[in-house]
Amino acid sequence: MAIQIAFVVLGLAVLLIAGDLLVRGAVGLASALKIPALIVSLTVVAFGTSAPEMFVSVEAVLSGSAGIALGNIVGSNIANILLVLGVPALIYPISAHVTGLRRHGVFMLLATAVFCAFAYRQGQLQLSSGLILFAGIILYITYMWIRAARGMADDPVIDDPSEYAESARLGPKILLFLAAGLIGLPAGAHLLVTNAAELAAVLGVREAVIGLTVVAFGTSLPELATVTAAAFHKKSDVAMGGVVGSNIFNLLAVGGVAGMAGVSRFDPDSLVLDMPVMIATTIAISVYIFLRRDIGRVSGALMFLAYVAFIAALAIDAGL
Repeated sequence: MAIQIAFVVLGLAVLLIAGDLLVRGAVGLASALKIPALIVSLTVVAFGTSAPEMFVSVEAVLSGSAGIALGNIVGSNIANILLVLGVPALIYPISAHVTGLRRHGVFMLLATAVFCAFAYRQGQLQLSSGLILFAGIILYITYMWIRAARGMADDPVIDDPSEYAESARLGPKILLFLAAGLIGLPAGAHLLVTNAAELAAVLGVREAVIGLTVVAFGTSLPELATVTAAAFHKKSDVAMGGVVGSNIFNLLAVGGVAGMAGVSRFDPDSLVLDMPVMIATTIAISVYIFLRRDIGRVSGALMFLAYVAFIAALAIDAGL
C-alpha cells in the first residue's frame, strides 16, 4: 500500500508541475504570436489551469476507473468551497462584495443542476451528456468574451495572463515548457490513476473515494496555497471568483471531457453521500454570494469542520 500511496503523490506532483509549465508555455507562445490578452485568459489560461483534472478524468475513463474521474470532479468542487475558502477565512475574511460575482453564481447553480440531472436521471455521463456539458462551457466562455469585449466591468473569474507570462518572444524556454507540459500531463495522469485504482483495491473501497479525497485534495492544493498566501497579505477579495470559476469548469469542461471519453457511471453510494454534499456546499456558498456576506472566521471554521466531517463520513461508509 505504501508503494501505491507514494506513486499517487508522485503522479499528483508531476500533474501539477506539468500543468503549470503547460500554461506558462502556452501563454508565452500566445504572447509571442501577439494574441490578445483577453483571448489568452478565456482559453489558454482557463483550460490550461484545468488540464490536470481533464487528463486525470480522461485517463480514468479510458482505463476503466471512471469512479476516480467522477470522484475528482465532485470532490474538487467540495474541497474548493470548504477548504479553499474555509481555511483562508480563518486568517482573513473572504469578501463576497465583488462586482459580477452574482452572475457567475447563477452559472454555477445551473451547471450543478445540469450535472446532477445527468447523475440522478441517467446515472452516468456518456457521449450525449458530455457534449451537452462541454457545450455549456463554450457558451459560458462566449458570454464572458462578449461582456469583456464590450468593455464592461472587470470579471472576477477571468485570470490575468501576465502572472503566467515568461517571455513575449518565442524561444527555447517556451518550447521546453510546452514539451514538458504535454509529456508530463499524460504521464502524471497515468501514474496517478493506475496507482489510485490499485490503492482502492488494496483498501477495499470504491474508486470514487480515492477520487473524492486524495485526487481532489491534491488538485485543489495550488489554489488553496494561493488563496491562503493572499489571506496573509489581506488580499483575498479575488478568492470567491476563482473558486466559482473553477467549480464551473470542473462540472462543464472536465465533466464534458469525461463524458466524451466514455461512459462514467455513478455508483449508488455517490448518489446518497457525495452528490448531496456537493449540492449542499454549492447552495451554501451561493447564499453568501447572493446576500454579499463575507466568509469570516466562524464561517471558515464551520466550513473546515464540515470538510473533516465529510472525509470522516467517507471513511465510515468505506468501513475504514
